[in-house]
Amino acid sequence: MNLSPKQIVNELNKHIIGQEEAKKAVAIALRNRYRRAMLSPELREEITPKNIIMKGPTGVGKTEIARRLAKLVKAPFIKVEATKYTEVGYVGKDVEGMVRDLVECAFRLVKDEKTAEVAVKATDVAEHKMVKILSEALKADRGETPRELFEENLLENLRKGQYDNMIIETEIAEEPKSMELIPGGAAISLGSIFGEMLPQRKRKRKINVKEAMKFFIAEESDKLIDDEAVKEEALRRAENDGIIFIDEIDKIAGKENTSGADVSREGVQRDILPIVEGSTVMTKYGAVKTDYMLFIAAGAFHVAKVEDLIPELQGRFPVSVELQSLTKEDFVNILTNTEHSLTQQYAVLLAVDNIDLKFTPDAIDAIAEISAEINLTSEDIGARRLHTVMEYLLEDISFNAGGDYPPVTVEINRAYVEEHLSKITRDRDLKKYVL
Repeated sequence: MNLSPKQIVNELNKHIIGQEEAKKAVAIALRNRYRRAMLSPELREEITPKNIIMKGPTGVGKTEIARRLAKLVKAPFIKVEATKYTEVGYVGKDVEGMVRDLVECAFRLVKDEKTAEVAVKATDVAEHKMVKILSEALKADRGETPRELFEENLLENLRKGQYDNMIIETEIAEEPKSMELIPGGAAISLGSIFGEMLPQRKRKRKINVKEAMKFFIAEESDKLIDDEAVKEEALRRAENDGIIFIDEIDKIAGKENTSGADVSREGVQRDILPIVEGSTVMTKYGAVKTDYMLFIAAGAFHVAKVEDLIPELQGRFPVSVELQSLTKEDFVNILTNTEHSLTQQYAVLLAVDNIDLKFTPDAIDAIAEISAEINLTSEDIGARRLHTVMEYLLEDISFNAGGDYPPVTVEINRAYVEEHLSKITRDRDLKKYVL
């Protein structure tokens, strides 16, 4: 997608409030990928992404900015916690797992796109396969007329969903069983290791028509898709478009006593360094280079500083941006000016139970005020505080909704907010006096 940095920021603004500096940084990084793709192969080899470090408290949008950025351009994206690599049992090679996960994500993205391209043809073949099964089943069950006389009617009724709940017996391909090669490690499918060397096993199952159609469509789609082409495209996308988000990088900053069982923080930094610098990692789809992947690191950096990272790693993150704590005005904007805001989410959820939920402007103002003050007087968890406040606020309505109640309109105003949040506001007032 050919978007200018301003257009990218405008798209991010639909979901994330504030943090303009961080949005500009990621927008420029994304646009630079497009610019690089337009260059000659010789120049393209020389230009690498300018990785970014985001500093800021939890819940202010660090992960969301990276996730939305990847979603905007359909780029492969994974998030890893840096602290994961300090746990007992991890060694340097495990850090390469983040790259393998990214390639797996790229493969799924490409496979989904190819599946969508062949969906019409695959569905058509699957429907005719199902019609034959249905005609045989109905003929055996009811002694109906031969299938050639009413296949068109069967197909029409199948598309209408008339047979969705009918149970049929058919052969369904079995997924290869997974096995755990390393205790505590990830389960690995035998099919992913040996690929086509293992024959695909099928077994007869009794299943309803709707579920069987899903299997048939998936099976026919696989026949129409060139897996080798998917693998090649997945590797290309992972290498050139992949985004790896390394969270809690501040937790591995600094040196410390390494006499304990855990891996040292500096050791983890040195393990991550080759991946960020540029190396080749072997995956089940083939070798992938990390030189042109975009790495975005993030952390609160309350205690440690970016300068506490080893110099080599610091040098690989030339762009540093600081995200600010959210204010009351930010909370108001989050509740009113974002796509699929929390207030909209609760409104559509409760509409299922015939409740027309409406928030007055003074109610929004009160929710934002209380959320901001709780963040100031206790842990600052950013926008996540709104989830807590909204759950408390709507607990009674959510609990009492449901059943055969007639449609009702519920208006949430400031008085309602203050009454139903009195417990947490009382706790908030007490905390002002605790040193």
